[in-house]
Amino acid sequence: MKLHNFNSGPSILPVSVLEEAANAIHNFNNTGLSILEIGHRTAAFGEVMDEARSSVKQLMQLSNEYEVLFLHGGATTQFMQVPMNLLDATDTAAYCINGIWGKKAAKEATFFGNVFTAADTTDCDHTCIRMPAQLPVDTKYLHITTNNTVEGTQWHQIPEVDVPLVADMSSDIFSRPMDYNRFACIYAGAQKNMGAAGVNLVVLRKDIVGKRKKGIPAIMDYQQHIAAGSLMNTPPVFSVYVSMLTLRWIIREGGLPEMERRNRAKTTLLYDTLNNHPLFTIRVSPESRSWMNAVFFLANPALEAPFLELCKEQGMIGVKGYRTVGGIRVSMYNALELSSVQAFCDLIHYFTEKNG
Repeated sequence: MKLHNFNSGPSILPVSVLEEAANAIHNFNNTGLSILEIGHRTAAFGEVMDEARSSVKQLMQLSNEYEVLFLHGGATTQFMQVPMNLLDATDTAAYCINGIWGKKAAKEATFFGNVFTAADTTDCDHTCIRMPAQLPVDTKYLHITTNNTVEGTQWHQIPEVDVPLVADMSSDIFSRPMDYNRFACIYAGAQKNMGAAGVNLVVLRKDIVGKRKKGIPAIMDYQQHIAAGSLMNTPPVFSVYVSMLTLRWIIREGGLPEMERRNRAKTTLLYDTLNNHPLFTIRVSPESRSWMNAVFFLANPALEAPFLELCKEQGMIGVKGYRTVGGIRVSMYNALELSSVQAFCDLIHYFTEKNG
């Protein structure tokens, strides 16, 4: 039976990436050594890191004002590392709270400065995206989470603000073209669209760092990581390698325009199917629905367990909703094929015929 991987993260990777990574575990680039045992300061790994960084710049079409880092930890580490680098104790940062991850990021920022809530969709159970309110004049940056994996919402229009824009793009990075030069800082855990768990991408505009009055620990200092080329300490070598392979695959497949084309096809197919089957209901407002994570429910809650059991029987992996939200969640990252979404839509039709 074919498995269809709808996991929200760690999530599906391209088959060619898995094959290349598996081969490299045994013999990396004909060195006779495994990628797991090469030195991180060797020329062989230096080529990996250089290609990974240059691929990010190529895909994002970044100007020379930006630096690219591959660091330990997931996006959660950046919840503290961003304000630690960009705020002094009396400074203010603005946060849009459109879901659980934005809320967690804002909470971490309170340890390093003041937090202004620029938007909060708690009152509608985070079923929509709201543009930020007027920001305080002394705001150091505005933080948004571009895609909310748990709630199934996504920013489809990036806010126009006069302060540096910081974005957690963990779950929709490299899924579509956009003007990435509008952001002062972008960070993303790799394990959804960009590789394997264990490494975090950080993209920084150079003019925003190094302005704190007080020092911070060296391992948390963006400037020192930039100076060391992401090699201040031993990086997660294998995770960086898988990210490099994944970025190479995106470029080879046609870049971000092609990723957008594929993702539009998948999300249109799924949402149209759900809209045409009244047994299922979508609470997220149409203009805020995520291309990456479709969250929906059975109109009759008693049918949720039988539907999930049918999904399990048919090889639909990872479709149970997040524990705080419930319902069904179908994650459609770059590597997921349209045929998997079609198979899921066929299952919706079958289940409706049996229970409608």
